[in-house]
Amino acid sequence: MSLFQKIKIIIAYIPLKIRYWYLAKKWYLQQNQSKLERWLKILVGGIPRLPQINVSYGHEYIPRLGEVASGGIVKFQRMQEDFPNAPRCFNILYMVSSARPQDSEQLLWLARRKGAKFLWNQNGVAYPAWHGEDWEKTNEPLAKMLHEADHVFYQSQFCKLSSDRFLGERKNNWEILYNCVDTTQFTPATSNLDRNHLILLLGGSQYQYYRLETALKTLAILACDRDDVDLWITGRLSWLPDETETHQIAKNLVEKLGISDRVNFLGKYSQNEAPKLFQNAHILLHTKYNDPCPGLVVEAMACGLPIVYSQSGGVPELVGEEAGIGIPTELSWEKDLPPDPKALADAILQVSDGYKQYSEAARNRAVEKFDLRPWLQRHREIFEELLS
Repeated sequence: MSLFQKIKIIIAYIPLKIRYWYLAKKWYLQQNQSKLERWLKILVGGIPRLPQINVSYGHEYIPRLGEVASGGIVKFQRMQEDFPNAPRCFNILYMVSSARPQDSEQLLWLARRKGAKFLWNQNGVAYPAWHGEDWEKTNEPLAKMLHEADHVFYQSQFCKLSSDRFLGERKNNWEILYNCVDTTQFTPATSNLDRNHLILLLGGSQYQYYRLETALKTLAILACDRDDVDLWITGRLSWLPDETETHQIAKNLVEKLGISDRVNFLGKYSQNEAPKLFQNAHILLHTKYNDPCPGLVVEAMACGLPIVYSQSGGVPELVGEEAGIGIPTELSWEKDLPPDPKALADAILQVSDGYKQYSEAARNRAVEKFDLRPWLQRHREIFEELLS
């Protein structure tokens, strides 16, 4: 084919390429119309005058404390009284990895155009064990946010360890800031619980099957010797897309283990409902492997619940030596290593025997190390430092 013929073919394709470009652009505008409107409002929304601190959390709406929320959004719920969400006119953009908006990169670009400062709260990262394929792709925007931030809060030493490995080490302007709990709202039960009837709580959302399976097998072992142990399970059963199928799998396992009369599926709960839930249980059974920094654990501790858990991730940093018992395990990024149900059952019996000591230690540790007020004050200090 001659050069002249090639040029003719290229010219002939130009109108077709223009049409494809036009249709693609039109589709993009249709799909992102609401986002484009939001971006424009942010761009013209201005920036507050100092010393006023206006914080945007990257979301149009942050649920109120009485509404159901999970993950990173819960910490923003707790900040609303001191730092209400300001999605338009802000001088601080504060986002968390576990609730990253899909348009986080565009929000960061807009924040920079406005002259706003950017804080990043780093929780867990994607790695082969729990994520599976394309974990690197999931980490790409997290790494960008981490290294673009003016300051980074890592939620635990384990969060820093995993972030350094999979997102790249950050050299400066970072600190460890554990998740918090309002210890005036999350308090131990005012009446004495009947410890002759032990209630175990598997909290959070059950989006990994092994967490539920391990807890149920632990209960089945305990049930062989005691007829006074029940298990309460919260959250959605969502390890499969079809929740009807996941519920059927859970029901089949409960029946197979012969513990149908000892298991209670409670579903989702709000932050306002959480204290009462914890106050009516005795021990938090936390079976997740490598959990980075679960707020669930510090909430339970504030209510006086000892923790029996997989000694992995950031949970040992939260529980310490006296507020519960961890089941030792090795560190793996390639596969999840659920705790042994027999070891969990033995730990539950040990905690039950020394319950008063473990319960008081859990409450004291929550008050001393994870209370909401110092946590909010540290945010204020960093906000003021960046804006100065």
